Amino acid sequence: EQFYGVRPQQQQRNSKPQKLSLGTGFIIREDGLILTNNHVVQGADLIQVQLTEKSDKVYDAKLIGSDARLDIALIKIDVGNSMKLTAVSLGSSKDVQVGEWVAAFGNPFGHGHSMTKGIVSSIGRDIGEINKVPLLQTDASINPGNSGGPLVNSKGYVIGMNQAIDARAQGIGFAIPIDDIKKI
Repeated sequence: EQFYGVRPQQQQRNSKPQKLSLGTGFIIREDGLILTNNHVVQGADLIQVQLTEKSDKVYDAKLIGSDARLDIALIKIDVGNSMKLTAVSLGSSKDVQVGEWVAAFGNPFGHGHSMTKGIVSSIGRDIGEINKVPLLQTDASINPGNSGGPLVNSKGYVIGMNQAIDARAQGIGFAIPIDDIKKI
């Protein structure tokens, strides 16, 4: 709760299935391959993806693989042969500097697609409770629902994946460096 900002909801017996997780992802290949956080899809019976905020179309996604240690998951949607999706451009996190401008994209609290801006506040944050690699820290607003979204530099390249916040404070968010994700 301290790092993800919410407690997992408990499903009540004899009730309709409930959405237990809400998050974001980003398309890395035009055929529907999407990266997100493992904690967004872990234990899900059904994973669904909505590509645009106003769209009624929801795609069922298949879990391709995940790494709980790094908190990443790879999912895939089938959009058919007639549609090619726009993929993000993956950058590198090795040269990220404190003070560099970034934007965090996501779906905060299910309000829809949004972008917040800020800077990289720190590099190499060691927070063993949530990750096994040093994280990027940003003051760009990250809220529940932003998990799995891209952290993008001023050139438009993804340099990290939004993962968590420190719920005790304002403006302390964490992202998994993209170079660590690429290794997996």
